[in-house]
Amino acid sequence: MTQTSDAILARMMALHPKIIDLTLDRVWRLLAALDNPQDKLPPVIHLAGTNGKGSTQAMIRAGLEGGGKSVHAYTSPHLARFHERIRLAGELISEQHLSEVLDECYAKNGGENITYFEITTVAGLLAFSRMPADYTLLEVGLGGRLDATNVITPEVSVITPISIDHEQFLGNTLAKIAAEKAGIIKRGVPVVVGPQPDEAMEVIEATAARLGAPLIAYGQHWHVWEERGRLVFQDEAGLLDLPLPALLGAHQIQNAGAALAVLRHMGADEAACEAAMTNAEWPARMQKLKTGPLVDVAPEAELWLDGGHNAAAGLALAKVLAGLPARPTHLICGMLNTKDVSGYMAPLARHVESLTAISIPDEVNTLSAEETKAAAKSVGIAAGTAESTIAGLQAIIAKDPHARVLICGSLYLAGHILRDNG
Repeated sequence: MTQTSDAILARMMALHPKIIDLTLDRVWRLLAALDNPQDKLPPVIHLAGTNGKGSTQAMIRAGLEGGGKSVHAYTSPHLARFHERIRLAGELISEQHLSEVLDECYAKNGGENITYFEITTVAGLLAFSRMPADYTLLEVGLGGRLDATNVITPEVSVITPISIDHEQFLGNTLAKIAAEKAGIIKRGVPVVVGPQPDEAMEVIEATAARLGAPLIAYGQHWHVWEERGRLVFQDEAGLLDLPLPALLGAHQIQNAGAALAVLRHMGADEAACEAAMTNAEWPARMQKLKTGPLVDVAPEAELWLDGGHNAAAGLALAKVLAGLPARPTHLICGMLNTKDVSGYMAPLARHVESLTAISIPDEVNTLSAEETKAAAKSVGIAAGTAESTIAGLQAIIAKDPHARVLICGSLYLAGHILRDNG
């Protein structure tokens, strides 16, 4: 009997002592054993960056599909189920198909050292190589240069905004982090670049120049802005006047610009560009919760979920909250101990009444509720703790049934909410 994907994934976790160990040697070895599926993919669009990769990919996919194209898509981490990482020609991979490709990769690996992300990425590439599609969208997991997805030569590379994150793996300066992200740039392959700090942009430009990769950069080759409730995009081909992105937040204007720059480069028409704005969906990015047990507990409240978790995400979230209609806003927050917690919370302080800190369930790297509470207090947010999300929500609505409640701080927490509130 074929094992379930969960059982195979659990076995894969034991194949390497570290969760993250950046090198491509193990990936190349397994790909060779599988007859190099990375060379048999539909044309690839490869995305790296600190913030906005997933949203930008979602808009590119919506645009391509709106133009009648079929699209494979790979993203990480998943929120509720692993299957979310692998989308085959528009549909999430089936349980049977996922189990089959995972089993095949596990067998071909022959018990050798390989990380969980590496072997599951190879499984995704294997699935993509066997099903026809017009395009493949690959989102980098961590960094770029040594990421398991960096085994292809794409049609176009994309680098979304870079900020400080994952310093223990990528370096402690913007220049070092940008060098890792710029590692996806390939010789002669155009690269769409979103807005960047000067320090990061200098590294990207130098890498592109060295490799003869044409730049399609924000502020140079394309511009995007909001005007009278519309999105305006301009590049060398002309002006587009489009609806605002379906994904909320001022930062999504820039992500939309990068997606549109890619689509225009690929020859998409205006209808496809409009579809990129109106049809994109991306869970846990200021997602309004409309059904489920949490909504049942607080039927008169306004419930939101967001998985952003670094300083740049905190700033983006603060801007979203500032733009929403006035309503007392309370956070329920759980974070990992690897994140800049104070940097994330500081921009939110002036927009919220309180923060209820929780520990992320079943997560070894969770920050304790007490530590999260202390971080909130250190930036001037009134804070307490709760045993769980639902307990925190009950305490908030006991005082104000009509509150706006935002559950935030981690994609891992967001995943638990989406599973439990489904």
